[in-house]
Amino acid sequence: MKIDVLTLFPEMFEGVFNHSILKKAQEADAFQYKLVNFRDYSENKHKKVDDYPYGGGAGMVLTPQPLFDAVEDLSAGFDNKPRVVLLCPQGETHTQEKAVELSKEEHLIFICGHYEGYDERIREHLATDEISIGDYVLTGGELGAMVVIDSVVRLLPGVLGNDSSAPEDSFSNGLLEHPHYTRPVEFRGLRVPDVLVSGNHGKIAEWRKLQSLKRTFERRRDLLENYPLSFKEKEWLESLK
Repeated sequence: MKIDVLTLFPEMFEGVFNHSILKKAQEADAFQYKLVNFRDYSENKHKKVDDYPYGGGAGMVLTPQPLFDAVEDLSAGFDNKPRVVLLCPQGETHTQEKAVELSKEEHLIFICGHYEGYDERIREHLATDEISIGDYVLTGGELGAMVVIDSVVRLLPGVLGNDSSAPEDSFSNGLLEHPHYTRPVEFRGLRVPDVLVSGNHGKIAEWRKLQSLKRTFERRRDLLENYPLSFKEKEWLESLK
């Protein structure tokens, strides 16, 4: 996968991309990235990338020319058009399902905004996706881009090492993940549930599914609204209620 990031502050990404899973993903040739300061594409003699909004109002608005030229340049040489992701509070809320969808792409371009917002022509004629990481406003799109990129790259083949890790994550099957335990069996009087050390894989799978349902019911009940419950799972939920 090729990932390009259009940002006014490329140095913000260096630490994130060169540590932990993202670093390992690069070493495994799962993805490569390029950080592009789109100010370099500005035709303005002062390299400005923003201007006052028509009609008045507070703040400055990113102008279309630098971003259109940057995306066109970065798209050259690819058979397929890239997905151009605009980080924006007005975008669709990022989900695990969206991360899976983006992980299947060959080329992603992320646009990190600043100031008051984008010229609307960027939204309508350049971006293919608008993504928000939550109902709040950040200083710029860089932190949101880091979150989305991390969620996508970890899904690429071979990145996590264990191919079963990602499918068992919270939200991957529509539910929150079950609790985890490790050694020792007893710590300060607190024991690991007996079923997990029983060696009965059928019982363990059943326990994990029940705990996943229980945790989802307690913490994110909204996720159950569209989840296809089996008859037995419905009985479990009724007992929880």
